[in-house]
Amino acid sequence: MHTVVLASETDLEGWKAAARGLRRAGVEPARARFAMAEERQDGLFGPEEKPGAPDGEGGFCVPRAFLDTVGDLILHRAPDRFDLMYRLLWRLRDEPDLMRAACDPDVAAAAERVKTVRRAAHKMKAFVRFRETRDEEGEHWVAWFEPAHRVLEKTAPFFARRFSTMRWSILTPDGTARWDGRSLGFGPPARQDQAPQADEVEDFWRAYYASTFNPARLRTRMMQSEMPKRYWKNLPEASLIAELVASASVRTEAMVSEPAPRPNEKFQRLRARPVDRAATDEMRPDHLAELQRGVQGCRRCPLWRDATQAVCGEGPARARLMIVGEQPGDQEDLAGRPFVGPAGRLLDEGLAQAGLDRAEAYLTNAVKHFKHEPRGKRRLHRTPDAGEVQACRWWLDHELRLVRPRLILALGATAGAALLGRKPAIQSERGRVVESREGDRVLLTVHPAYLLRLPDAEARRRERLAFLEDLQVAKRAIDAV
Repeated sequence: MHTVVLASETDLEGWKAAARGLRRAGVEPARARFAMAEERQDGLFGPEEKPGAPDGEGGFCVPRAFLDTVGDLILHRAPDRFDLMYRLLWRLRDEPDLMRAACDPDVAAAAERVKTVRRAAHKMKAFVRFRETRDEEGEHWVAWFEPAHRVLEKTAPFFARRFSTMRWSILTPDGTARWDGRSLGFGPPARQDQAPQADEVEDFWRAYYASTFNPARLRTRMMQSEMPKRYWKNLPEASLIAELVASASVRTEAMVSEPAPRPNEKFQRLRARPVDRAATDEMRPDHLAELQRGVQGCRRCPLWRDATQAVCGEGPARARLMIVGEQPGDQEDLAGRPFVGPAGRLLDEGLAQAGLDRAEAYLTNAVKHFKHEPRGKRRLHRTPDAGEVQACRWWLDHELRLVRPRLILALGATAGAALLGRKPAIQSERGRVVESREGDRVLLTVHPAYLLRLPDAEARRRERLAFLEDLQVAKRAIDAV
């Protein structure tokens, strides 16, 4: 028996060198064994037998498909993976097209294991959850993860590219990956108690997850296929899954049995009443209550025709912070209040995490009527055009004059355009205070509805953190004045 000692469970270069030597020496797969250094020290194998002289058959080339296969196959946790890799290598000299034989038992077994390794790498990208810590160099993000296979070194470069501007560490039972902002390094295995257990943004993340859960579209088996239970214990949102699944059928029945919302009859009568647009243009409200009454008769653009009612702002008359969104949504149109739907709930959570009180802010929208198109029983949001935004700027100007906030938080491009008079580049301009043409201090960020629409879990988490950072900038900017 010929025993090869490898430096580690993922020592691919060591395996390649040893396997080439064994194959040149004519050592058949049944007579070859691959062991780790610690196994040799424990005496689990007998004395190592060196391969004899080469059999004289010379070397041979292997196809790229084989190299790609063994590069992933070695990361699998199956203890016989080295034997499978060597069997394939042994057969390739006489069967150069072996890797194309998908029905071959060895090729099929290797392909299935490679598939599970690549799936494990994908799950690592989706389910790593960083938690914020601080050390002598400042902010440091740390995650604990237990991958199904040894994919840490394979997947770590993805996180280095994705989070290149922050320092982070990923701790796993197989090893540690660390990024210092310049280079990626790897270290020894870690324990879970070496990672932080929670951070201040996890309540916000759980609120976001709950707000996006649709009980009517729940498919439990599909969910568990995409989010296997083995990962749940390290996901903050997983604590909600059992309750959300258990209540899904009841919530679905309630949604189905609930009648479609009807527009408020009072405001239906109000908007049907003829209004003199010239009188509206000449109006100069002296307080917010008068402004709220006047906006219901607005005919400055055609949006009033399909909306239930106009939705003016709400909040203190002398709020330090004014928050401006795009337009009312479906629920806001029916309730007559801004930010009461899913995006509003996500905004509330973010404000609380940043130390801002919604009750002390004035919340409004750049456009006061809900622009939408019917789709069956649903009303789907449509973005206001520049003319509609400009027509509604008249009301926003009066809100700014009456409230006189220290800072305006613009949520999204439409709000930014209404306040700055130009279309802003949100991602490049966000998070810093700029001055409008009227001298107002404006801070740009994304609209919470944007966070709800992101399909990728890691993108949602990254953007949620950036959104929270923008709210924290707003808090500091208000306090500094």
